[in-house]
Amino acid sequence: MLINERDTRHERLILVANEMMTAARTAPKGKGIDIIEVLMVTGETIVQLSKAMIEYSQKTGMKFITRDANNILHAEAVILIGTKQKTQSLNCGYCGFDTCAEKLTYPDVPCAINTVDVGIAIGSACSTASDHRVDSRVMFSVGRVAQEQYMMPGCSSIYGIPISGSTKNPFFDRVFTPPQAEPVK
Repeated sequence: MLINERDTRHERLILVANEMMTAARTAPKGKGIDIIEVLMVTGETIVQLSKAMIEYSQKTGMKFITRDANNILHAEAVILIGTKQKTQSLNCGYCGFDTCAEKLTYPDVPCAINTVDVGIAIGSACSTASDHRVDSRVMFSVGRVAQEQYMMPGCSSIYGIPISGSTKNPFFDRVFTPPQAEPVK
């Protein structure tokens, strides 16, 4: 039997994406409280997310989001990692308030510990991609639009990690191209 790498690439990358989600889930969490949410976006949903990113870019004037919207069309999957908000009762002051009770009067201000947990989960997920020699890039823009689209209800501090197994990492050395929102294959 002969199996061409190109014929099995998508399935192998989905397996890596699943391992990335496990790595994000098992990453250390502040006080051991797990409020991280992790999703995998594939296929037509990547195209829909790309279109939403282009619209958001045009609405906000942030042109780099259009670049990233076109860029994720090269991905086999996009991992989204975000957090629910829950103060940790540490009164650490990292959020800018002296106590967690004081911070609660400003519910839109994220708990710093929750945000750090997202960063640790992202690092674990990206490390897993790297262990498998899969190309990835952490993108604020993807997560911001996913949050706008309520892809992860109740979550904030969402980031996206597109992955690819192509000859050259499509997520680096990027240039701005006009909006397209059609998969590049």
